[in-house]
Order: sequence, then structure tokens, then C-alpha cells
Amino acid sequence: MPPRLLTSREQQLIDLYSYCQLGMTPQQFYAKWQVNQDTIAAICSRSTSTVHRWFRRGRSYRRPTAVDLRHLALMDFMLEHFEQIPEDLRSTLCFTRQEDKIN
Repeated sequence: MPPRLLTSREQQLIDLYSYCQLGMTPQQFYAKWQVNQDTIAAICSRSTSTVHRWFRRGRSYRRPTAVDLRHLALMDFMLEHFEQIPEDLRSTLCFTRQEDKIN
């Protein structure tokens, strides 16, 4: 089956997403939500030692990438709006196994 052609609306959505500056720093996320650095590492698919470096100062400091900032902002959005996201949409976006479903 050939790939589906994009409509102009779908192309506009891609353009909007591509230029979106959505981001939240690990420090902002940590201050807002009662999480530990292991949880932030899981959200960003990073090692805990990498996340520790995001909170350090000096030579050991490492800057999170734009992708990391976007992961945290998207997770913040989902936490803020969880109840407003229809369950079937949540399942489509994030959950593939029945035991992973959140009620």
C-alpha cells in the first residue's frame, strides 16, 4: 500500500509542530512535580547518571537536549490534562499492552 498523501491541514499541523518551541527544563519539572531524578530519566529515556549531570554545576554539568526538554514538556502537559484526554486516545498514544492501561 502506498503512503498516504498529506492534506493541507495535515501539512499545516506538521509545520506547526516542527517550529514549536515546546520545552520544560528538568529543574522546572522537578520543582513542579514530586518526582525523583530516576523518574525524569525514565521520561526522557536517559540514564540516571545523565540526569544527575543536568542538576550539577561546574565541569560536571551537562545541558539537556531539545528532545529532553520536549519530553518533559509533553509529560507535564499529559499530567496537567490527563482527565481531559479520552481513554481511547491515551491508549493509542502511549499504551500497547492491556496491563499498562491507566484508569
